[in-house]
Amino acid sequence: MLDISELSNVSGFPASKLRYYEEVGLIRSAGRRGLKRLYEDEVKIRVSLIALAQTAGFSLLEIKQMIGAEGRPDFDRAALAEKADAIDMKIRELTALRNGLRHINNCTAANHLDCPRFQRIMHVALTRNGQRRK
Repeated sequence: MLDISELSNVSGFPASKLRYYEEVGLIRSAGRRGLKRLYEDEVKIRVSLIALAQTAGFSLLEIKQMIGAEGRPDFDRAALAEKADAIDMKIRELTALRNGLRHINNCTAANHLDCPRFQRIMHVALTRNGQRRK
């Protein structure tokens, strides 16, 4: 059994976040020792899954549906594939942004606004920003 401070140390999540995860049904305590919540060792797996899913960009509601309240996780393979595709898209966007910034940094034009490539980069940024607002 782990108390909440031990789980916090192991997981890197503050105790307040662990209490919130319990409140919304992502994890469950097994009882208390004095004022401290106690957790079964298996909760470390659930907390690891929560951390992984949050890193991938899943919402807490999506995570709750994937890991369930009890038992083994039930991953929606279509949702995982969709999230992986979204991450691939983000990687492409960030790679293009990085390359654009490197070009701007190394551009030999006297004024960046005179550089045709810089103008294309600005146009793409403006277009993408407009699409995100829709």
